[in-house]
Amino acid sequence: MKRFKTNFNGYSVEFSPFEEQRLACATSQHFGIIGNGRQYVLDVLERDIVPYRVYDTRDGLYDCTWSEENENHLASASGDGSIKIWDTMAPSGERPLRSFQEHTKEVYSIDWNLVSKEMFVSGSWDLSIKTWSPRADMSIRTFKEHRYCIYSTVWSPRNPYHFASVSGDTSLKIWDHRDNRSLNTIKAHDNEVLTCDWNKYNEKEIITGSVDKTIRIWDIRLPDRPTSILRGHSYAVRRLKCSPHSDAMLASSSYDMSVIIWDRSREDPMLLKMDHHTEFVVGLDWNMFIDGQMASCSWDEQICVWNLGRVPPQQQQQFHHPLPPHHQMPPRP
Repeated sequence: MKRFKTNFNGYSVEFSPFEEQRLACATSQHFGIIGNGRQYVLDVLERDIVPYRVYDTRDGLYDCTWSEENENHLASASGDGSIKIWDTMAPSGERPLRSFQEHTKEVYSIDWNLVSKEMFVSGSWDLSIKTWSPRADMSIRTFKEHRYCIYSTVWSPRNPYHFASVSGDTSLKIWDHRDNRSLNTIKAHDNEVLTCDWNKYNEKEIITGSVDKTIRIWDIRLPDRPTSILRGHSYAVRRLKCSPHSDAMLASSSYDMSVIIWDRSREDPMLLKMDHHTEFVVGLDWNMFIDGQMASCSWDEQICVWNLGRVPPQQQQQFHHPLPPHHQMPPRP
């Protein structure tokens, strides 16, 4: 397992869709409650992880996403309500290529469209979702139906118009970005829903994770009940990522400091539970170029990259920490 120390608290990691070794990580100072942010662009080498670019921001960063149309562009979601687009060909320390300021509270989620590659979507604690083009001066459209903080917004991997969102109001919503009204609303959990992802091989299947510690698999054509529920985390499920290499595999991370790899083709779907972090595990991603390679980041200021099948035995222990069950951070000043 390769490690990189960020000095700030990690919030999101994402592998580049163009270069197999390139990894982005959005971080915040002082756990994102107050202070600065730092956007890392890293290269995962054979024996080490090394910085390629580092961009500092005045407020914490909560999420990041690579452009799907330009290999050098990367977007960051900030605690001051702004969205910044970086050009990684520019030297470290330079200002962002673009900065959008329409959200009025923390931007907690950002995701680039995999099909219609000139668009991305953001979700904020101001209860709004916005779609954007990096070439436009303003957002394309604003969506307001959620009744509490929006924690995750994710595009469909197949449909260029559809995206999903989840919120502290317990709901999962499906949207068409051409219409201000949601297509469907599912009461996904009995508690706040912190994360969702679309199955890369099935556009009708969405996975959600919640403060209630469960992961639920939904067929959006059958919204009355989940098709299955995965249990294994002892605290809130903070991030979910479906595998780009298998329709049955997904990974989850949690405030219980663990990462779990799931294989739903097995009778016991929990393939592996890892405890390589010592704080909340908030960021998680699969490398689409290297089957089984994963990255995670945590409030312990560590980015970890590993390959499934080469995990040391001591990293496979189940481990539980006596953490408070609530994910909510103290209010920002």
